[in-house]
Amino acid sequence: MKRLALSLLLLSVVAVWGWTFVVVKDAAALCGVAPFLAVRYVIATAAIAPFAVRRMSRRSLAVGAGIGLVLAAGYLFQTFGLCDTTPTNSGIITGLTVVFVPIANLLLFRVRTEPVVWAAVGVGTVGLALLSSAVSLGDALTVGCAACFGLHVVLLGRYGRGHHTGVLALGQLAAATLVFLAAWVISKPLPWPPRAAWPAILITSIPATAVAFYVQTYVQQRLPAIQVAMILLMEPLFAAFFGHVLAGDRLTPVQALGALLMVGAMFATELRPTARSAVDSRSPN
Repeated sequence: MKRLALSLLLLSVVAVWGWTFVVVKDAAALCGVAPFLAVRYVIATAAIAPFAVRRMSRRSLAVGAGIGLVLAAGYLFQTFGLCDTTPTNSGIITGLTVVFVPIANLLLFRVRTEPVVWAAVGVGTVGLALLSSAVSLGDALTVGCAACFGLHVVLLGRYGRGHHTGVLALGQLAAATLVFLAAWVISKPLPWPPRAAWPAILITSIPATAVAFYVQTYVQQRLPAIQVAMILLMEPLFAAFFGHVLAGDRLTPVQALGALLMVGAMFATELRPTARSAVDSRSPN
């Protein structure tokens, strides 16, 4: 029951992330990618700091910072890519995170994934392929985002245990903030985000960054990386839904079939006890 509660908690975060694809695209167009990300993460870091200050640890901060550099790379790829693709496509391709998690686990840590999980990953990938449309530069950049996010999930699952959740999350956000501030400084000119962008900045900085990464860090200290990846597979569906409602994106019947396959893949992993227990027993996470 506790695993189900953790899965639902992370799923609520995934729903928020799916909603923000439309919000981020509009805000990045208004103020630029680097300024948007920098201000967003400065606010998010300041918001989470009070929950970490009493348990501050240099080791936890350092671990979080290392993981945060990968997170920053993923968001740069994603936000630049979103400028040249639709919110729906961006969300769909970001879902490839679920493919890169077992690959990164195998290549970096020789962690084997159960065949049933690989089958679910395969079905989910087919669903993503059916959902995808013509490939653009933005789509290609978003594939890089998915690779970074997959690595982020693996590293957080591997090294996240034994640290205070708030301090580990603070380290991630602080490192990403420094990367985005540096990107803002080297970009010319240095525009301050216009007033019209601030609602999006506040929405994405508090619920979609500070709260979301605190929750992800908390959940990943308790669930295996591959199970987290399968929950993240739902993000493209939320992105497609909100893209349809808020941005007028439309799914064809073939894309709708892809969405159903992705839902099935996620539930196959989440609800099959034997698969979950096997993954848990073999994963160091």
